[in-house]
Amino acid sequence: MTAAESTPVPAVGGSGGLRFGYGTNGFANHRLDDALAVIADLGYVGVALTLDHDHLDPFAPELARRVDAVARRLTELGLAVVIETGARYLLDPWRKHAPTLLHDDAALRVEFLRRAVAIGADLGAEAVSFWAGVRPEAVAPTLAWDRLVAGSATVVEAADRAGVTLGFEPEPGMLVEDIAGWRRLHAALDAPACLGITLDIGHCRCLESLSVPDCVRDVGPHLVNVQIDDMRRGTHEHLEFGEGEIDFPPVLAALREVDYRGLVAVELPRHSHAAPAVAARSLDYLRNASTALPTPATPMTSTSECAAAADDIPTGRGDDPGLR
Repeated sequence: MTAAESTPVPAVGGSGGLRFGYGTNGFANHRLDDALAVIADLGYVGVALTLDHDHLDPFAPELARRVDAVARRLTELGLAVVIETGARYLLDPWRKHAPTLLHDDAALRVEFLRRAVAIGADLGAEAVSFWAGVRPEAVAPTLAWDRLVAGSATVVEAADRAGVTLGFEPEPGMLVEDIAGWRRLHAALDAPACLGITLDIGHCRCLESLSVPDCVRDVGPHLVNVQIDDMRRGTHEHLEFGEGEIDFPPVLAALREVDYRGLVAVELPRHSHAAPAVAARSLDYLRNASTALPTPATPMTSTSECAAAADDIPTGRGDDPGLR
């Protein structure tokens, strides 16, 4: 039996059919085995597994044996999984996230993503998520775009052969930072069936012109992976629920409305110092929010209100693009 065949996909992991998970990048101070156990014991039904130095390093020896061990552990704990590829210094100890698909020397990033796809296939992952990267100053925008399309095409080809679903994530400050950018890339790749969108709920509040629930509805047919966190307008900082500006019951209602059935994984990469407590609070919050009545949206009825909303689109993205 393969790992993909043995890994269960729980039907329900919260209220209203939503399935809540937690990201291992928020458990950076835990061994992976321990992190998975804590996440499962708290009541999460899935995990967003960031491939990293201590969490299933794809470049360390005996990868097949280690992947098999993780597959068995996920099965024992009843955890579904998505694969995340936003490790900070995995590929270069000097440059965070480098190289990306936009760099002159992108071969290592491409190889990393190929390995992520293979690991995703072996683990029966619901999606493998990746992003564009920040454009290097020395790389012209047109060249950066061409490199992104070419590199993404290679990853799509690998995913298609492996039967793996990809989720491309718009990330504030990166070459593709919003839903419109994802649509442009999706079209440039000829709309491959295996390529959907990873939507970070906090990013929607940070920079999208639509309301957060409307962002969910806008990409509903393409939604394959959801990260969830709180955030404030114009500032790319992942916050615990209730510390930002997002009203979550309407967001969760929108996810149910579009019949999203994948994981909704908490994305708090700067909270590892208190991971068990933060994860426990987060699940309590999401469960409560998922049972609350949605807050009706207030329609904009005047030209001035519409103009004011348009003016609210931020020009700044915070001081750290890709706070992952």
